[in-house]
Amino acid sequence: LNPWDVMLCVSGTAIACENALVVAIICYSPALRTPMFVLVGSLATADLLAGLGLILNFVFQYVIRSETVSLLTVGFLVASFAASVSSLLAITVDRYLSLYNALTYYSERTVLCIHTMLASAWGVSLCLGLLPVLGWNCLHDRTACSVVRPLTKSNVTLLSASFFLIFLIMLHLYIEICKIVCRHAHQIALQQHFLTASHYVTTKKGVSTLAIILGTFGASWLPFAIYCVVGDPDYPSVYTYATLLPATYNSMINPIIYAYRNQEIQRSMWVLFCGCFQAKVSFRSRSPSDV
Repeated sequence: LNPWDVMLCVSGTAIACENALVVAIICYSPALRTPMFVLVGSLATADLLAGLGLILNFVFQYVIRSETVSLLTVGFLVASFAASVSSLLAITVDRYLSLYNALTYYSERTVLCIHTMLASAWGVSLCLGLLPVLGWNCLHDRTACSVVRPLTKSNVTLLSASFFLIFLIMLHLYIEICKIVCRHAHQIALQQHFLTASHYVTTKKGVSTLAIILGTFGASWLPFAIYCVVGDPDYPSVYTYATLLPATYNSMINPIIYAYRNQEIQRSMWVLFCGCFQAKVSFRSRSPSDV
């Protein structure tokens, strides 16, 4: 057994378990039907499928050796991870809209916008996953292979370019979110006629959280995306594994950042596992703009 394949399988198992719990909580709790939780559910579903894809890829690689099965599992992984990254972009857009259009955020138009974004994200992700299955692969031309077989160089270049574009959009939106948060906090402080220490603490905490979210996303995916562009299929496969494994960790960290930190989900988790809720424990419902 290749130890790298074992680590990917272990990562897939952890990812699947974490995100399956998030999906179960959102489906179990009728209160979690707001646009924010729909987006979190989409992200958890995509990461759940990615985890299952890693497990299936390991099983089929060592149990059923078939080019057709290899294409299907690779296409499944591409679609799942693409949906995960797209859902992260949708969450970022939602957070921006919740601050930029705070007065009209809770409207039917917002719900329609969220559903449209998700439908587009999953549709594009599905198309990207089908490309290798429909013939865009290097099974019959080994010279066209990329560092991720059986994907072609042009295919991984397209995927990497899409990731870079999404990353830049998210970076721009988070910078705008930081500006809005800082401006709102400053205006509130001025209305109180003085700048309190809590103003600086709150602003610093919000900016730090946004930096952690974007930094985690970039640190997970950027090495793999860059290597897909500059790497050569003749390079040792360990380079591919070494950059791909951290990318899978993003799907492991996502439920912690976007789900388990949310107090509504914490309360639903308590009810789901314990069957009761301690009234003496106070929970504050987070708004979509909470970071």
